[in-house]
Amino acid sequence: MVLKIFIETERLYLRQWQPDDEAAYITMNNDEKVMQFFPSTLTAEQSLQHIYRMKEHITKVGYGLFALEKKEDHSFIGFTGFSHPAFDASFTPCIEIGWRLAASSWNRGFATEAAKACLVYGFKTLAFEDVYSFTAVNNAKSEQVMKKIGMQKAGEFDHPLLQKGHSLQKHVLYKISN
Repeated sequence: MVLKIFIETERLYLRQWQPDDEAAYITMNNDEKVMQFFPSTLTAEQSLQHIYRMKEHITKVGYGLFALEKKEDHSFIGFTGFSHPAFDASFTPCIEIGWRLAASSWNRGFATEAAKACLVYGFKTLAFEDVYSFTAVNNAKSEQVMKKIGMQKAGEFDHPLLQKGHSLQKHVLYKISN
């Protein structure tokens, strides 16, 4: 299998998913620290299904949530890329940029580096007009990445897939335009 690299940065490859990513992705999604701002951790089967959906989306449309690989040691550290939120809100349908990294790769600038490169790819290669990002209001680290990549706060909303009163229901919304 030829490894498809979509984006290369100084320290990272953003690429298609491969079988060697599975164990690390399962571990990452089972880490309560990583999944703190999601409704729950994921089972191994849920993680494998997610990889399958991400891989298929990239194959079908040419972009998606790319696997992140560190160049220095070729280790899988998470994902960064684009998706299409599957819920109704004032800003959907839209292109969302998102990221999830293993806790061992936090606070090293990897999310910001990868997300900036994705935005360049999205605007220059894919001709996106607008890109959105959102997270729970108490996820300060993710919101900081949004600011660092040049996104502007566009408001707040109640995530429609979370139960009314859920601790993660209130979200911040960011936007950047080409």
